[in-house]
Order: sequence, then structure tokens, then C-alpha cells
Amino acid sequence: MNDADIDADVTDRQLLQRMSAGDRVALEVLYRSYHGRLCRFLARLTRRPDVIEEVINDCLWIAWQKAGSFHGDSRVSTWLMGIAYRCGLKALRQHGDEPVEDDAMPERRTPAHDLDEDRELRDWLGKGLARLSADQRVVIELVYGVGHTLDEVAVIMQCPVGTVKARLFHARVKLRNVLPALAGDAPIHKEQQP
Repeated sequence: MNDADIDADVTDRQLLQRMSAGDRVALEVLYRSYHGRLCRFLARLTRRPDVIEEVINDCLWIAWQKAGSFHGDSRVSTWLMGIAYRCGLKALRQHGDEPVEDDAMPERRTPAHDLDEDRELRDWLGKGLARLSADQRVVIELVYGVGHTLDEVAVIMQCPVGTVKARLFHARVKLRNVLPALAGDAPIHKEQQP
């Protein structure tokens, strides 16, 4: 962990302490701080924006209720991502993963600085990630998108570190072969597992 991560975790722990005392402003600050990260993380688990928002609300409601029982065994971000992951799995069991019709969902606003090249790259990567299993997408997002260690991902997903490593390995191999094909290039030969 670098100094910025340590400072952020100290701030998050202070927010949890304030939340345990009933401070709604602390909950609002935590919500604003984590909303974007949770959206991006959960988008790797489900393609339904309505489910993503529901899961974020459920996650932060649980964090509000359990703030006083946070033991500090992990970073606050690891704890929150674990709650979000479990809430997301529960929501998938209830709602499924099929996206709803676009007409039924409000139009998402994109920042003005989005360029066509950035959008094209995101679309290309999104298509590649869509070819992965939900568990592989989640591991990729937690490791490369959020920056969690393999040990932290194991805590979040409640599985052994070896399982996380295997999911990450297979996801990278699949992406290595799928992304060139999506770009119109020949796929790379599969890597041998060590």
C-alpha cells in the first residue's frame, strides 16, 4: 500500500466510526467516495444498471448498520467490496443477468472529456471482458481496476488465494486470445500453465 492508500483507509476508518455513532454526513461522504468504484466493479458482475444501483444502496445500508462491527482486519475498501460482491451475487440470483430494454432505463450521462478513441477502446475491452465468466471479470476488475492485492480479492470473494490466481490466469489467457480476434487480428497461442 502506498501513502495515498494508507491515508484513504485512515479517512475511511474515521468515517466508519462516525457512522457507527449515527453520523449521516459520514455515510454521505463514504457513498460519494465509493459510488464510482462500486459502479465499475459491479458492472463486471452484471449488465443491469438498475441492479447495480440497488446493490450499491444495499451495500452501503449494510455498511451503515455494521459500521460499529468493522474489526479492521482489512482495508475499509476491501470490506466494502466484499459486501458489494455478496449483495451482487444475491441480486443476480433474484433478478438474473439479462439486461433490461434500453428504453426502460434512464440515459446515462457521460463526461464531456470522453473522446471517440476512449469510447472505442472501452467498447473493445468491454466486449473482451463480456467473454469471461462473472468470477473472472470480478477478479480482473478488483486486481487491475480497483488495485486490490490477491489476498484482498480472496477475502472479498471468500475463496482461497489459489482460486483467485487461477481465475486471473485463465482470464488473462482468454483475453489474450479474444482481444486480437475482436480487433481482426489472429489470436495468440494459449500460454502453458506453470
